[in-house]
Amino acid sequence: MSTGELLNIEPQELQFPFELRKQISCSLQLSNKTDNHVAFKVKTTNPKKYCVRPNTGIVLPRSTCDVIVTMQAQKEAPLDMQCKDKFLLQSVVASPGAAVKEITPEMFNKESGHNVEESKLRVVYVAPPRPPSPVREGSEEGSSPRASVSDNGNLNASEFTLASRAFVEQHEPQETSSEARALLSKLTEEKNSAVQQNNKLQQELELLRRAATKRHGGIPLLYVLLVGLVGIVLGYLMKKT
Repeated sequence: MSTGELLNIEPQELQFPFELRKQISCSLQLSNKTDNHVAFKVKTTNPKKYCVRPNTGIVLPRSTCDVIVTMQAQKEAPLDMQCKDKFLLQSVVASPGAAVKEITPEMFNKESGHNVEESKLRVVYVAPPRPPSPVREGSEEGSSPRASVSDNGNLNASEFTLASRAFVEQHEPQETSSEARALLSKLTEEKNSAVQQNNKLQQELELLRRAATKRHGGIPLLYVLLVGLVGIVLGYLMKKT
C-alpha cells in the first residue's frame, strides 16, 4: 500500500495477467484518510494503451474510491515480459462539497502554489491463471482418456487409438443393451402368440373329442334297437306260423 498524507493507494503496482489479443483490467483502491474532500487525477506515459475510469474524481472524507485501469488488447508480447509504462496519481485537497465537474487541470499545477501529492505506480505483467489440468486416464471411474495434441496441432496416432477405443467401449454397452431389449421384446411377443395358438388348438381338440364321443356313443344304441326290432318281428312270425 502506498501511503501519502491524503490518499492510501492499494496495490502499489498495476498487475496485468498478460494475454495476447485480450483486453485486461485491474483495479486500484483509493482511501481518503482525512476529513477533507480530496480530488485526484490519473496520468500515464502511454495514454493510447490504457483506459482509466474514472481518470479524475473526488474521494469523500474517510471513504474509498475504486479506479479501473484497462489495457487494450496487445498483438505482440514485450521482451522478457517487462513493461516500462508508468502511472502517476495526483491528489489535492478540494473545497468542501466540491463536485467532479469542478475539477480543473489548474488544481494539480504545483507552479500555481497548490500542494499536490503524487504517487508513481509501475506496470507489471504476470502470468495468466492456468486452466485446470486434464484428467489423466484411470484417475476417475468412468472417465475416458483424453488424446493430446502435438506441437503441429495433429493428434498422435497412439493417443487417437486409445481415445477411439475408449469411445467404443463407452458406447458399446448402450448399443448392446438396446439390441438385447428389442430381442427380448420380440421373443415375449412370439411366446404370447404361441400360447394363444396353443389354447385355441386345445379348445378345438376338445370340441372334436366331444363330437366323436357322441358319434361313437350313438351307434351301439341304434344297433340294440335294430336287433330288438328284428327279434320282435321274428318272434311274431314264429308264433304266427
